[in-house]
Amino acid sequence: MILSEIPNIKHTNENNFFLLAGPCAIESEEMAMRIAEKVVHIADKLKIPYIFKGSFKKANRSRIDSFTGIGDEKALKILRKVSETFGVPTVTDIHEVSDAIKAAEYVDVLQIPAFLVRQTDLVVAAAKTGKVVNLKKGQFMSPDAMKHAVQKVKDAGSNKAWITDRGTMFGYQDMIVDFRGIPEMRAFAPTILDVTHSLQQPNQIAGVTGGRPEMIETIARAGIVNNVDGLFIETHFDPSNAKSDGANMLHLDNLEALLTNLVAIRKTINNFHKHL
Repeated sequence: MILSEIPNIKHTNENNFFLLAGPCAIESEEMAMRIAEKVVHIADKLKIPYIFKGSFKKANRSRIDSFTGIGDEKALKILRKVSETFGVPTVTDIHEVSDAIKAAEYVDVLQIPAFLVRQTDLVVAAAKTGKVVNLKKGQFMSPDAMKHAVQKVKDAGSNKAWITDRGTMFGYQDMIVDFRGIPEMRAFAPTILDVTHSLQQPNQIAGVTGGRPEMIETIARAGIVNNVDGLFIETHFDPSNAKSDGANMLHLDNLEALLTNLVAIRKTINNFHKHL
């Protein structure tokens, strides 16, 4: 999959990592537009290819009373408005076969959640829309096993697959990123590191996932040093009051400094490779 083939993608000739960033879930039009405006400005300033991320609904929740969305069509229309307003592509996750065609009418990249990446019908339905399919590595899967998920996309007639690592379960309530997996998965497809979900602390007794956002820069730096193609970062202007995954999100005010450092590291790594 060539990044420049995605509609409205910018800065693809900068030899930089690309970025999927935005809120965990679409909570309202105002919040989506506010976050998108800030991230677009930062991405343009740093010449980072950018895709706005927002879930139109959340199906995987610990508790039945957890926030799941504002309504499918309403949220998808907000994603379309973000794309049209700021001239950027968008990505959202899907959970059922019927979601694939519905979401494909509004966004440029369809994401398969980590818990669902082995669901053949879902992966095939996403691939058949012709959209890029971002396959999140299951927390229970080895990096090498992701080649089978990529092959499903190919067998469905598409070469538009990405892999996103979001850590591996470590015990019951922690996640660990095995950076050996990045070169393994890059052999199958462009590979993204989901920095914020890798820092989740799931299965908390309260039924609300915890997290360690203070480690975001540590994980992100390691991903860039190890040649990851893209980064996935959930960000919000008020994480403590976000309706989904606030415990591991990056505060929007901290995004520019983080990305500035990461772009500098990527330039250093690129120069290093030139002299090998």
